[in-house]
Amino acid sequence: MIKYKLICKDCENTFDSWFASSSEFEKLKKKNLLNCHFCNSLKIDKSLMTPSVVNKNKFLDEKTKLKKYIKIKKKINEYQKFIKKNFNFVGENFAYEARAIHYKNKSTKKGIYGSASKKEIQELKEEGIETQTIPWIDNKDN
Repeated sequence: MIKYKLICKDCENTFDSWFASSSEFEKLKKKNLLNCHFCNSLKIDKSLMTPSVVNKNKFLDEKTKLKKYIKIKKKINEYQKFIKKNFNFVGENFAYEARAIHYKNKSTKKGIYGSASKKEIQELKEEGIETQTIPWIDNKDN
């Protein structure tokens, strides 16, 4: 199998396509079986394309990135476990509950956590109610 970057001579859009071989591409082109996905033109040609070469350093970089991702995910999971243990979950009512605590309408021994929109968080900050946003991973590993 070979992958070519193709270009339409009419609309100049490019797209990729796979062929069994380079001769297969030529055979399909000669029979006018190649057409542009955008304008349906039959004036299709191969475009310049960089070869896909396996790079050992790239593989090592990807492996390092994966290790960093796993480390960060583990740290986020630790934070989530701490929060779930030490704070009260208020769900979608976070902004309402935060205001109730701030304006002393409600007393609580624990802090709260839940979800709020960016707009709600901004409004809370404008009212002088301090909040923090942390990434939250919803999965079965928590």
